[in-house]
Amino acid sequence: MKIKILTLFPNMYNGFLSESIIKRAIDKNLVEFEIIDYRKYSNDKHNHVDDTPCGGGAGMVIRCDVIDRALKDNTNNNTYKILLTPQGNVFNQKIAFDLSKKDEIVLICGHYEGFDERIRSYVDSEISIGDFVLTGGEIPAMAISDSIVRLLDDVIKEDSFMDDSFSNGLLEYPQYTRPIEYNGMKVPDVLLSGDHKKIENYRLKESLRKTYLRRKDLIDKKELSKEEKKLLDEIKKEESI
Repeated sequence: MKIKILTLFPNMYNGFLSESIIKRAIDKNLVEFEIIDYRKYSNDKHNHVDDTPCGGGAGMVIRCDVIDRALKDNTNNNTYKILLTPQGNVFNQKIAFDLSKKDEIVLICGHYEGFDERIRSYVDSEISIGDFVLTGGEIPAMAISDSIVRLLDDVIKEDSFMDDSFSNGLLEYPQYTRPIEYNGMKVPDVLLSGDHKKIENYRLKESLRKTYLRRKDLIDKKELSKEEKKLLDEIKKEESI
């Protein structure tokens, strides 16, 4: 897979690409990154990529001609083009899975007041990482790239992410490790029992419990199995006490 990032601040990616799982994936040729400074596509002698908003107002707006030239020079018919904007669809695990199947994507990072509206006609989708505003799209591009890369074949073991929060529509079950007891807090006995069926049932129930208590909206969206409904009824009774 190839991930291209159009940005005004390419140096922000130095650490991101040289550490941890991302670096290992690059070294194993499982993913290729290309960081492109779209300031070089300015036709202004001062390399300006923005201008004042038509109709007046505060801030500066990224020019559509600059982004158009950058996309023409760095994409092809197979490139999936993504505009990073707080007005986009909120990123989630399903979108990450879908994007991990693409051969090539380009992430377009905004800055300043925003994008010229006409830039939207050059992209395939618009993505936001949440209902808040950042100074630019660089951090969202890192977050999205990280979530995609970990899903690629052979980057990490599949069973390391299959139970992640949101992978099955629920928050992940509680995790524990040694020491078995610390400051009066003990690892649940069932996790030490060696009974895989009981452990599986415990994890499902606690995953449902955590989701019910913290993100009821996810419960409402999920089509629960008969077993999950039974466990959820138990949880509601336990939590009402």
